Amino acid sequence: MFDFTSQELNAIVLSLKVAFIAVVLALPLAVWVAWVLSRKQFWGKSILNGIVHLPLVLPPVVIGYLLLISMAKRGVIGQYLWEWFQFSFSFSWKGAVLASMVMAFPLMVRSIRLAFDSVDPKLEQAARTLGASPLKVFFTLNLPLAFSGIIAGSVLGFARSLGEFGATITFVSNIPNQTQTIPAALFTFIETPNGEMAAARLCLVAIAISLIALFCSEWLAERQKRYAKT
Repeated sequence: MFDFTSQELNAIVLSLKVAFIAVVLALPLAVWVAWVLSRKQFWGKSILNGIVHLPLVLPPVVIGYLLLISMAKRGVIGQYLWEWFQFSFSFSWKGAVLASMVMAFPLMVRSIRLAFDSVDPKLEQAARTLGASPLKVFFTLNLPLAFSGIIAGSVLGFARSLGEFGATITFVSNIPNQTQTIPAALFTFIETPNGEMAAARLCLVAIAISLIALFCSEWLAERQKRYAKT
């Protein structure tokens, strides 16, 4: 039952790699955008909010197609990346990371923004009154108080990246050992005769990884709450 083939193991390792890197790269920008949407008032805020959340309402295949025409080797942006830096997202795990980042980003921003919204602005005003700079207020007040939301957003982003299929397969295809993540491998095994056992194994692995991520998130959130009370 749990005698994994090399293709299955490669899909599991690649999925973990893609999901982890996607969250790490997207998190700083997600925190900044969430803070801007939570604390700042400016013209075009609703437009920015709509653009950020667009991947939630568009079909993943559409996102994959947009990435294909913009970031592929001959895409609007991708051609310059290839010409100047010999770097390409096409048909590589880097493209899978980019697709996962785009799809996970709105979930991360939404969760982190709710955490920033829960921080009382009067605390920030009091800190500034005592002479703290905006940067110091952000790092010593906003971030610690919003920590649980940041963790929750990171876990949501990881889970979304782990399950990403439509945008990834449209953008970087389904190439074993290169771009074939767990969802893509599942799709392949389901379409392959006698591939049901391999699909079942990958399904159980995906469930186990997601549960571990959720348990870790709860543990970190509880630890942060105990630390805040001391």
